[in-house]
Amino acid sequence: MKRSLIELRTQGRGLLRLDHRINDSLAELGANQGLCHLFIQHTSASLLITENADPDVHRDLETWMREAVLDGDPRFLHRAEGPDDMSAHIRSILTQTELSVPVEAGRLALGTWQGIYLWEHRAAAHRRRVLISLVE
Repeated sequence: MKRSLIELRTQGRGLLRLDHRINDSLAELGANQGLCHLFIQHTSASLLITENADPDVHRDLETWMREAVLDGDPRFLHRAEGPDDMSAHIRSILTQTELSVPVEAGRLALGTWQGIYLWEHRAAAHRRRVLISLVE
């Protein structure tokens, strides 16, 4: 198994595309074919595969999530880092903290309209780490 780590800074709540950086890491690892496993090392951000062409999809996802999990909900006890603290944890639990994607010819075997994104659930910018494991 080969491993790599992507470290990045988000701009706050929203989606940040990662598949280009992951493909760069796969090239550095000398990948050909196999399985790429991705794991985000945080509890208030997540990973997802979604539409890579129409930004309305990303806005609609955030709209839905904002209404489903309210920041500052009075039922939440955990507010150590502000009103978006517990809601960010719930958002990451409802989505995914890991993904597995086939690798073909050294690149992620994504569909035409698919992209891999980090979904930042906190309102403020944060540093995030995504661990890449390649099984050939």
